[in-house]
Amino acid sequence: MGSYTYPRFPYTAPDDLKGSGRHPLVVVGAGPVGLAAAIDARLQGLPVLLLDEDDSVSVGSRAVCYAKRALEILDRLGVGDAACEKGVGWNVGRTFFGEQEVYRFDLVPEPGHKRPGMINLQQYHLEEMLVARARELGVDMRWKYKVVSVQPRADHVLLRVETPDGLLDLEADWLVAADGARSPTRRMLGLDIEGRIFMDRFLIADVVMKADYPAERWFWFDPPFHRNQSVLLHKQSDHVWRIDFQLGWDADPEEEKKPGNVIPRIQAMLGDERPFELEWVSIYTFQCRRMKDFRAGRVLFVGDAAHQVSPFGARGANSGFQDTDDLMWKLALVMTGRAPERLLDSYSQDRTDAADENLANSTRSTDFITPKSRASKTFRNAVLDLAREHPFARKLVNSGRLSVPSYLVDSRLNTPDAEPFAGDMVPGAPLLDAPVREMGRGGWLLDAMGGCFKLLVFAPSSASITPAQRDAIAGLAQGPIPVETVIVTTAGGELSGLRVLTDAQGLAAQRYDATAGTCYLIRPDQHVAARWRQLDATRVRAALARATCNA
Repeated sequence: MGSYTYPRFPYTAPDDLKGSGRHPLVVVGAGPVGLAAAIDARLQGLPVLLLDEDDSVSVGSRAVCYAKRALEILDRLGVGDAACEKGVGWNVGRTFFGEQEVYRFDLVPEPGHKRPGMINLQQYHLEEMLVARARELGVDMRWKYKVVSVQPRADHVLLRVETPDGLLDLEADWLVAADGARSPTRRMLGLDIEGRIFMDRFLIADVVMKADYPAERWFWFDPPFHRNQSVLLHKQSDHVWRIDFQLGWDADPEEEKKPGNVIPRIQAMLGDERPFELEWVSIYTFQCRRMKDFRAGRVLFVGDAAHQVSPFGARGANSGFQDTDDLMWKLALVMTGRAPERLLDSYSQDRTDAADENLANSTRSTDFITPKSRASKTFRNAVLDLAREHPFARKLVNSGRLSVPSYLVDSRLNTPDAEPFAGDMVPGAPLLDAPVREMGRGGWLLDAMGGCFKLLVFAPSSASITPAQRDAIAGLAQGPIPVETVIVTTAGGELSGLRVLTDAQGLAAQRYDATAGTCYLIRPDQHVAARWRQLDATRVRAALARATCNA
């Protein structure tokens, strides 16, 4: 029963790995985040060995909501189109108190963006897409390889791996641990994860049914079909609907998972006799925790292995993708000798800051959804009552602040502004998208960014780029860490050897507060490293050195 047939990936005997020497990069864990890390490594030209103790994708929908920023990262990795075609896109969320709507939001209220605010897609679908992309890029994927020992050394990591053909010892120059919330790697290294576990339980039910509900996020406080608790509804692909029921801490997890208890809850919610099937049922608790440091020598932690948040807000997998997006370009520069090892310390500093922001938002959401005292519940219900008619109260309604991009404004890799700018594209900010045209075809600004350092230069036309500027651009492209230049013009045109985009609607200039000559140095993960009002190659090189810890 169910809408999905789980694939089985082939096991490969470890004969070719025995005595094969040290591996430059090993990734442990083939969930979405581990696969993203491996794919990014290949895009950076790195060899990578990916180990997973299973031989299939995840069971159940699990991570469901993928935010706009995650979709932009998936675009860069080469699976964004497939994910968006299969997933259910949405922008609107509605919150109800009892039967009445009290709050509504729109994740993308303005036009001119390639991707929606969110898509809903079962994790197993996304993992299968990522596996196919990893295979296409030549990732060495080993299924049924269970890491049972991790021993750090000064310049490498020793791994002992259990396979169906016996034990295997491996050496890795670098190890990326993407092995989930219970992370065996973290445990074997004796590292702690600190934070809060909330005393409540929630039931997930994936239900296969045909329903005409819109593709929106619906959240109920105290609905008539589940009194004194909360419920969340999401539409997924293949006619699968994700329903989360709050149960309370005293609920018996094993009893609540039984179909005889789940089915009546769903019937009460639907309020009619429509047929449905249970595809997957699980129980979870809220956790808001993180490691103190995401780097332990040559071991780097990403995703749930490094930090855990409550699922309301979709900050788990989405923040994990931002982890790998931040990490892999830095690791590539270090592994190829173009940046010092201390660059990797900035990964932990930047992503622990981002994790703290996610944990704070997740904790506030959890406290609102599951108040821990009579006074807290009274306040929560008063806010919901007022929100029916008063806009000021709607801002206080918190059914899960949804995942947003991390603004790394405190990163030591940023070069501070020396000239005045308006808008959100400050150093450390993730880039905003905008529609552009290239060679007569429509496209998107972000599709021209990422993967390596880029210099975004705004100009009235391609003809306005002077010979001196052309020489400066050529020099930046030939440096030890090349900087590729992308010209954005209002009048169009072409330049031999350079990519030229036309800002036909003027949205790129508007979103970047750009005037003629404005330049942005963009990191490989599509974050702003520096910006100026005029192109100066000396300042660009200094900002590049700072962004790579070569200063």
